[in-house]
Amino acid sequence: MRVAIIGAGLQGRRRAPVVKEWPGAELVIVTSANEGSAKTLAAKMGCEAGIGWEKVITRSDIDVVLVCTPPDLHAVISIAAMKMGKHVLCEKPLTRTIAEAEDVLAVKKATGVTLKCGFNHRHHPGIWKAKQLFDKGEFGRPLFGRCVYGICGRPGYEREWRANTNVVAGGQLMEQGIHAVDLFRWFLGDFQEATGFTAVNYFNISPLEDNGFALLRAKSGAIASIHSSLTQWKNLFNFEVYGADGYIRVEGLGGGYGNERLIVGKRDFNAPFSEHITEFRGVDRSWLEEWSEFVAAIQDKREPIGSGQDGLETLRLVYAVYNAVQTGQTTKL
Repeated sequence: MRVAIIGAGLQGRRRAPVVKEWPGAELVIVTSANEGSAKTLAAKMGCEAGIGWEKVITRSDIDVVLVCTPPDLHAVISIAAMKMGKHVLCEKPLTRTIAEAEDVLAVKKATGVTLKCGFNHRHHPGIWKAKQLFDKGEFGRPLFGRCVYGICGRPGYEREWRANTNVVAGGQLMEQGIHAVDLFRWFLGDFQEATGFTAVNYFNISPLEDNGFALLRAKSGAIASIHSSLTQWKNLFNFEVYGADGYIRVEGLGGGYGNERLIVGKRDFNAPFSEHITEFRGVDRSWLEEWSEFVAAIQDKREPIGSGQDGLETLRLVYAVYNAVQTGQTTKL
């Protein structure tokens, strides 16, 4: 499996070592709009460096393309790569617009290649174990979910590409909160209503938001609330789902978010409160586990966990919240 990584920024630097160390995979080239960053990462990985992406996707010695660029290039690169018969793992959000995402999915269907959206949070060990327990029905009928996902923004954030409306699909709800939206779709199923609020409280990035609040109602009746913040001065990740018979909560993601912990509790009206806590220490393995799933999906010729369709549906949900903000009315899906 011969791999090209397009984009040598943070996501490219996270994914390159996984590909490099994976048995049976060869990282052939890293390209970027910035020649210096491509050369730096390529030198560390012992592979070629290049500028741009157009020539890379036409190469016969490339089987897989990882799209690690800003969102404005996701659709054009993914579509071109798939038309050349390459399998694609594209970072989230899948594209900038719903129309672009639909075009990407149409090409994926026509070419038959494997397309995955970069939802690595599904592969954090606490989340993965929580989903296994949830699917066993140990917590009963789902009632509601909550997620707070915040990061401390950086001085000069307003000058980064993440604050450029010509590049991104949205503000903090789209940039970081989309992971929470995807997780709740995974746990609770499709949603039928969306509403919320956005705010620009500190960073000068209007019309993009530095805080996004979403409220989603699933077809089952379960409700999920999400707060995604760029002004969480101490990084925080807290994801929880409550059922009629108990609850699961995942705290932390490692690194600046603290050790990842899975907390499980059961409903009992009479006994003392008790919880079972599992703490996952060590390096962030979500990138490795996500790559493993992508490779397995290619080999098995099946849809991956966190598919292109998941990328489209999650994009629809975030835009549904934005629509509710603009209209002042709940968006029906």
